[in-house]
Amino acid sequence: MNKARTAILISGRGSNMMALVEAASAADFPAEIACVVSNRADAKGLDFAAGRGIPIRVIDHKAFASREAFEAALDAYLRSMNVEAIALAGFMRVLTAQFIAGWDGRMINIHPSLLPAYKGLHTHERAIADGAKVAGCSVHLVTAELDGGPVLLQAEVPVLAGDTPDVLAARVLKEEHRIYPQALAWLAERIIEERE
Repeated sequence: MNKARTAILISGRGSNMMALVEAASAADFPAEIACVVSNRADAKGLDFAAGRGIPIRVIDHKAFASREAFEAALDAYLRSMNVEAIALAGFMRVLTAQFIAGWDGRMINIHPSLLPAYKGLHTHERAIADGAKVAGCSVHLVTAELDGGPVLLQAEVPVLAGDTPDVLAARVLKEEHRIYPQALAWLAERIIEERE
């Protein structure tokens, strides 16, 4: 089966990366995980990826004089691996418009809110503070506007009385692990169609 070569970018434990790797292990999944890249050498998700035989690379943003230099190194590595799609999975770097333009329509991100609500950080704290009755997660195409690209998939969860941000985050995370592979499959199928 012809599959879209996908890079997953992480900065931490990579639980969404793990969900994507698990999904991609199915014979009929349209994406293959070509590599996992982290900007942090201590990212726990790297061990998981390496244990699955997936090429890993650390490109430490602190080792570069500028964001542009970091992104140039990241871009060069991704292209050397013949990557066609990028999935951001807890990658804690805001990418420049120039980098994003080079991957236009081929990079997705998962965000722990029902966009356009609660862009940025501390989504669960903000939802609880606002008295929101529902929370959730969104997968969107990455554009130059932070958390502002077209939404591909969303999932809702209830906000329950007594929820703490951590309890709500755990409920949302289960849905993230469910919808992110679906969104990657959609993107991969689109890329394969373009290629053929």
